[in-house]
Amino acid sequence: MPRQLGELEDAVMTRVWEWNRPVTVREVLEDLQQERSIAYTTVMTVMDNLHQKGWVRREVEGRAYRYTAVSTRAAYAAALMNEAWSQSDNPAAALVAFFGMMSAEQREALRDAMRIVLPALPEDGAAAADEAGDAEAAEAADDAEPETGR
Repeated sequence: MPRQLGELEDAVMTRVWEWNRPVTVREVLEDLQQERSIAYTTVMTVMDNLHQKGWVRREVEGRAYRYTAVSTRAAYAAALMNEAWSQSDNPAAALVAFFGMMSAEQREALRDAMRIVLPALPEDGAAAADEAGDAEAAEAADDAEPETGR
């Protein structure tokens, strides 16, 4: 599971993700310098570290490397959420608390995501879990279902 990116790693990866093309250290440096004073060697070290950690792949072009993201920002965010959720001693309660923190826009995004995912799930998630011999998962699914008022 990925650990959260550091502040400078995130600033670099944000550019790599947003630009969605192979980038050089020089391009990232010039963009970062619009916000802060930073040395070429610092950006080069961060990008090398991101490569070593598996966040970017690189290809030689002349005397420089071009870096490309290995996955999307959405996949990174999902992995962080999954890691945090899996650390909970009560995953159903953690989800209910998380849903309670969501803004109206986030709840709408969740509804959109559920419309995509739900057709692939069994009709009754609790019944399917119970039939598979996991009564505890079925009970947690029932208990964690928020009331929507619909």
